[in-house]
Amino acid sequence: MARLTLTLLILAFALPASAQSFRSDRIAVTARGEGPDVILIPGLASTPAVWDATAQALDDRYRVHVVAVNGFGDTAPGANARGPLTAAIANEVRRYMAEQGLERPAVIGHSMGGQIALKMAADAPGRIGRVMVVDSSPFFPSLINGRATTADVAPIAEVARTAVLFLGDQVLQQQAGAAGQRLGGAADAVVGAMGWQGGDRRVLAQGIYEVMTTDLRADLARITSPVTVVYGWSESTDSPRHQVDQGFRQGFLRLRNAARFERIEGAQHMVMIDRPREFLAAVNRFLAQPAASTSRTALP
Repeated sequence: MARLTLTLLILAFALPASAQSFRSDRIAVTARGEGPDVILIPGLASTPAVWDATAQALDDRYRVHVVAVNGFGDTAPGANARGPLTAAIANEVRRYMAEQGLERPAVIGHSMGGQIALKMAADAPGRIGRVMVVDSSPFFPSLINGRATTADVAPIAEVARTAVLFLGDQVLQQQAGAAGQRLGGAADAVVGAMGWQGGDRRVLAQGIYEVMTTDLRADLARITSPVTVVYGWSESTDSPRHQVDQGFRQGFLRLRNAARFERIEGAQHMVMIDRPREFLAAVNRFLAQPAASTSRTALP
């Protein structure tokens, strides 16, 4: 009996973090690998599958924690079916960190997940080791119009939320071009087809509204963690991906410490899928930096 008890205890401590005590009605987290902690957060309507290649490339050197948002893909929405979404998810990821004993992890977030990562770092200065935001902005409309405000885009965001809620997310996919023009041409930043995996209408509707209206620029000054911004770019001056270059740079000016920018040519919104090799190289550079680094690299 004593031997059986000891064996069970050993197995319990050997289980990955996601299989231990953490319970949430908003997120699920799967942990793999050993080493320094890295948290991966997907974007709007994306499942953990978008991080498969990244997690596989890192889990021989890092303990990778991949977040799944309830209501995205085929998961049940749970508490995400009602009320605010991104702030609640940020709080749940921080609770996961606390319960699992993660100290100053690196956090990588794509699109909406990037906004969640920024909010985590702003709300808990000193608790996040470093942040990488992937094709994400503190305020997405500013990528096109630096003078845009939440009040300016709220009516359009409400139309998008209503369309998804009552007509389904397929409407947004079918009309991505038109919707993108109403957003100022940034269609792929909201409904990039490769990352849009659907889900519960209520969660998707709230998510797209918050992605369009969340403005974290005033919160950036509270972030003490080094921030790296990775985004798709095109050398062609006719491409929208060329035009948003300055938008990404301007969006992070209020950080206490200057951001480090990595633009990846040929990538669109789903940078890690569009250019996996180049993206992984950027991730490796990000993880190799000292936590206290505040340097800004020049754009190529």
